[in-house]
Amino acid sequence: MANIERGTVPELAEPPGYAHFVSVEGARLVFLAGQLPLDAAGNLVGPGDHLAQVNQCLENLAATLRAVGSTPADAVRTTVYVVASDQHDMGRVWRAILESEMGEVARTAATLIGVARLGYDGQLVEIEVTVALDP
Repeated sequence: MANIERGTVPELAEPPGYAHFVSVEGARLVFLAGQLPLDAAGNLVGPGDHLAQVNQCLENLAATLRAVGSTPADAVRTTVYVVASDQHDMGRVWRAILESEMGEVARTAATLIGVARLGYDGQLVEIEVTVALDP
């Protein structure tokens, strides 16, 4: 059975919701592609709207986790990419993830990155997750 340990380092500043480290033993790692704000037909959801896009990314992430037999609690590494002109937009995306039903994916080793652009025209958010499953 997979053993996942998450922790923080007392000598470091308390992280806002995520863990400083994750240790995994006896697991099969599954690397999920970046989840995009596209609907089932491949259309961009929420042009110009960070919250609409993060919600669609989370819906797609939930479907992908189900497809591999996983849950948000199995996340061991998460990276969130946000096209943002200011810190406020990045914080809104982060809080939306933490407050969602998928919030556990951000309570692991996680990174929030501001970028100039992403792969699709009008795309503002992408969420990449690695999960640890029983072998």
